[in-house]
Amino acid sequence: QEQLVESGGGLVQPGGSLRLSCTASQRYAMAWFRQAPGRDREFVAAITWKGANKYHAHSVRGRFAISRGSAENTIYLQMNNLKPEDSATYYCAASRGSASTSNYAATGVYDFWGPGTQVTVSS
Repeated sequence: QEQLVESGGGLVQPGGSLRLSCTASQRYAMAWFRQAPGRDREFVAAITWKGANKYHAHSVRGRFAISRGSAENTIYLQMNNLKPEDSATYYCAASRGSASTSNYAATGVYDFWGPGTQVTVSS
């Protein structure tokens, strides 16, 4: 069973930045989702297995950036100009092969999930 290890969450003021990281035991197609209290889990960003394609939700486009580390089993989510509405638990997810360019935003295509890291944006 794959275990995803997330880090980088915390408390930040509006307009601030955070970088989340997620490490797996091997390279996968991976993504970030988030879930605020009382709301459904929503897609944030995804990166394909080789890292050639990256996708970002409309709500974070231009502020957040997903990337893959040189070790290739680690991904990052650089979050800039954070807003209070970005506050949520952020989850890393990995797909063994079901994720594609047409379904990367669907939670059901991801086989493994991290425990989540809390991001709070507040003054």
